[in-house]
Amino acid sequence: MPYDKLSDLPDEVKDNLPKHAQEIFKAAFNSASEQYDEESRWFATAWAAVENVYHKNSDGKWVKKPDHK
Repeated sequence: MPYDKLSDLPDEVKDNLPKHAQEIFKAAFNSASEQYDEESRWFATAWAAVENVYHKNSDGKWVKKPDHK
């Protein structure tokens, strides 16, 4: 099931990712849901998209990678 709004995202995403990362997650998840039949692939694709731009710092917070402005 694709997500319409950021507020529809799972708590794990809303509570941990910055807004921009949530937008990346939502867009990738929704795109994957149109391409694949398995929900697990939708989540894997969405997390991979986030991890292309963000990483967890030593405090466990998601922050943009230095090479992404």
